[in-house]
Amino acid sequence: EVQLVESGGGLVQPGGSLRLSCAASGFTFSSAVMKWVRQAPGKRLEWVSSINNAAGTISYANSVKGRFIISRDNAKNTLYLQMNSLKSEDTAVYYCATFWGTDYRGQGTQVTVSS
Repeated sequence: EVQLVESGGGLVQPGGSLRLSCAASGFTFSSAVMKWVRQAPGKRLEWVSSINNAAGTISYANSVKGRFIISRDNAKNTLYLQMNSLKSEDTAVYYCATFWGTDYRGQGTQVTVSS
């Protein structure tokens, strides 16, 4: 059974940083393309960043480029998202996701950027 469990969210002031983690199990993590997506209140799901299995190909949405860093530790089956220079518009529930025969997404972790 594929499981994705996010952690690391919270309340942070504008300009602050957070590091999200996603613990993966039930599939061959090292072979999977992983991504982070987010959903702000009242808005559609938005893709944030993707990383391929060998971390050789990484991409970011324009809205987070230069501020967020995606990474993975295949030995620990864990995906990360380092979020710097956070803005109020980054407030959302953040999910890690993958496609492994079908689409999977975790339960999400809330990130709130507010003074």
